[in-house]
Amino acid sequence: MPPGSWGSSHEGMIGKQDSWEFSCSYWQRNGVITIRILLVEDEAVFAQRIRANLTEAGFVTDHAADGNKGWILGDTQAYDAAILDLGLPALSGLDILKRWRHAGSRLPVLILTGRSGWVERVNGLNAGADDYLEKPFQTQELVARLRALLRRSSGMADPTIRCGELELDTTTGVARKAGRSVDLTALELRILEYLMHRTERFVSQSELRDHIYSVEETRDTNAVEVHIARLRKKLGRGIIRTARGMGYRIG
Repeated sequence: MPPGSWGSSHEGMIGKQDSWEFSCSYWQRNGVITIRILLVEDEAVFAQRIRANLTEAGFVTDHAADGNKGWILGDTQAYDAAILDLGLPALSGLDILKRWRHAGSRLPVLILTGRSGWVERVNGLNAGADDYLEKPFQTQELVARLRALLRRSSGMADPTIRCGELELDTTTGVARKAGRSVDLTALELRILEYLMHRTERFVSQSELRDHIYSVEETRDTNAVEVHIARLRKKLGRGIIRTARGMGYRIG
């Protein structure tokens, strides 16, 4: 993607510094929380601003600046969704997508295309992309589309996840037990949402660490146990079950 091609004079779109800061503060105030995202984008300033915005929105985001690194990360690391620019050096976004799908990956993928790139959009969707976003775009729309991809991939169209008397509104990051709001930290919300999307099985400590931290962050081996203990204190001990050697499970 050529530098500067993402610029826009429209308020609220990526590419304008003051509107970018407004978007970040808006999503941070609303406390949107999600899981682990792979961003594959070669234009450095654009990628940095997307990643900063996603971080403010509660996403854990890893960035790859070229096609080869993006393909390898997507093939070897566990992500909940990917944002994939099609015009990449070394290996094109379309080729990355084809390799992932050929390998059997069901990773939800949102492709980024230029304003006049309708052929790219068609080729990307035919190759297995789940959605697309045309540049320049509203930051709110990027976050909303990622949230929708995550819900669809989990078989949940409703943004509110329910398990017994426990509810989590994934659009606002508000958790409730028996109708009463529970004050949780960003990491506690990430862990709770990940577990609530996987109530059919136990989730290991290593899997949780992979999804609540980016590849650059230091991973404390005891951090998961500490956050689980705090969640149990706030939600009740019976909400999260533990099985030795298997991990944690809601319900």
